[in-house]
Amino acid sequence: MKKILISAISFSMVSLFAESISFVDSVPVIKSEPVYRTVTKRTPYQECWDEQVPVSSSSSSDSTVGALIGGVAGGILGHQVGGGSGKTAATVGGTIIGTLVGKNLAERGNGGGTTTYQTQRKCVTKYNETQEEKFVGYKNIGNYKGKTIIKYSNRPLRRIRLSVVVNY
Repeated sequence: MKKILISAISFSMVSLFAESISFVDSVPVIKSEPVYRTVTKRTPYQECWDEQVPVSSSSSSDSTVGALIGGVAGGILGHQVGGGSGKTAATVGGTIIGTLVGKNLAERGNGGGTTTYQTQRKCVTKYNETQEEKFVGYKNIGNYKGKTIIKYSNRPLRRIRLSVVVNY
């Protein structure tokens, strides 16, 4: 405990008598060299090609017409076959079956639809990358009392200004 108290008192006494001086000085620049930074630049471009794409040409209007004709024919046949209260059920059933048969026959007549090919243009965006050196500024180097001083600026300097503080 005594050591801590003595250290604190000693430090307080020294700091009461401590003083400092500050002044501005300058040193000559020994060397100024330009500083560059590598920058990557990306330029977009498109790469395009033509591609053959299959297109089904089965006309939905052909199968629709076939379904209508089949439905009408099936309804007429069902109406002829049925009798009494079953006549309505036979007509409806004949219409449904005729519609399905007519649609299938129309699609089969087209061979299930012929496949043709159409040319489509397709493109992909790619990038060219180039690297270039970009000027950043100047690195100015000087010496002050055995220490190397470096200051960056946008132009070469003749002298580097220093703010010096001396404590005693």
